Amino acid sequence: TRRRVFMVRAIRAGWLEEGGMDRNGNEREKERIRRVTGLLYEASRSIRVLAAISWPSEVRAKFFAQGAMELPQVSYEPVDKGPTIEAVQEARRHLAGNGSVDQWMARQANTLERSAHMLAAVGTPAFFGHARELYGEPTAPLQLFPLTSLELAEGVRETIGQLARVDIEIAAPSYHSAEEIALDIERAVRGHFGDAAPSVELVDELSSNALASASAIRIRRDARFTDRDAGQLLNHEAYIHVGTSLNGRAQTDLPILAAGHPGTTRTQEGLAVFAEIISGTMELDRMQRLADRVIAIQMAVEGADFLQVYRYFLDRSRSDEQAFESTRRVFRGGVLTGGAPFTKDVVYLFGLLQVSNFIRASFAAGRADVLRLLFCGKLDLQDLPVMCQLHAIGLLQAPVHLPPWINDPRYLLALLTYSTFMNKMDIQSLQVAAEQLLADAPVVKV
Repeated sequence: TRRRVFMVRAIRAGWLEEGGMDRNGNEREKERIRRVTGLLYEASRSIRVLAAISWPSEVRAKFFAQGAMELPQVSYEPVDKGPTIEAVQEARRHLAGNGSVDQWMARQANTLERSAHMLAAVGTPAFFGHARELYGEPTAPLQLFPLTSLELAEGVRETIGQLARVDIEIAAPSYHSAEEIALDIERAVRGHFGDAAPSVELVDELSSNALASASAIRIRRDARFTDRDAGQLLNHEAYIHVGTSLNGRAQTDLPILAAGHPGTTRTQEGLAVFAEIISGTMELDRMQRLADRVIAIQMAVEGADFLQVYRYFLDRSRSDEQAFESTRRVFRGGVLTGGAPFTKDVVYLFGLLQVSNFIRASFAAGRADVLRLLFCGKLDLQDLPVMCQLHAIGLLQAPVHLPPWINDPRYLLALLTYSTFMNKMDIQSLQVAAEQLLADAPVVKV
């Protein structure tokens, strides 16, 4: 009893921190965390996955010049894994037990080490072995969900196929040049980020239509966009990827939060796709492409080569160029003859499922307070409890740059309230009732 009274008085007097650690000890612990996360950030600096596996534009030009009948010819420069491995080993020397913060830092170390081995193996079957460990693969069971990414993708495709039976006339989209879209995006990001806004650049070569970092949004000069594409780009790349990059850079006590790496990809892309949905910029064609990529990855895992997957996409794309780009995403870094693809694209639908369910579940559990911490840097959903701890001890700063639907959450909160209510309804019995009600009703031509 006397000890407890002394501890309470010591804490109130400022001699001790909660938990009994003296202030000097607490500062030493904070400094250790700063050191480890700084070393992890150094380890991440050479992990530039998309840059390491990008294809020059002449690969596509030659492919079409040969009538799209021959496998592309691609070579890669393997990344020197030495600097990453050395920094990871040094970081591990400063880990101190099995506390949640150390477990989080150890996960970062393991992911960065695996990523370095993956990039050192570009163009070989070993690349696929590491990629499947980092990103997952189509037939791997999903955490907390009784299905696989492949089953999820097939479910999306089946649902869209059912909608296709309904004759709904949708106006053909109008297309805009990359220059037009760049001007619109530049105005929007300046309004949203102010002085911290990234530059918007047109480039000749890029691994996709657009890519974003904290300092720049790069748009491929020959890409064409619909209005919906532009909205997706703004909400996906700018409000999520740029926002979390800027917020991560501001975490001077936890530098690793500025580093996007394979361990954060699923949550980051899940947030970005959720942003498309909550902003009303998602469309069926986009959802179909996300599902098609998972199915194409499984085709490649089972041995389909670049040409076979290209023909699969050719039947499902707006153009030959889009089919090529979709196929390139599957095979970049891997083996073009089949059996060893790049599996990153399995994370989009799974990430969306995880993020949307987490947001709904945390709201229903009365813990909507954690939602803002999702944007404090590059992190995975399972890191959130640690982020709460780091915020409580003053190491994690609250994020400044938030997407509009978090900055003004009125619509999000209304949607979550509605979805929480609807989740209590038995959809199967409602579906049976709807089928019975409309059994004899003619199909309406809209």
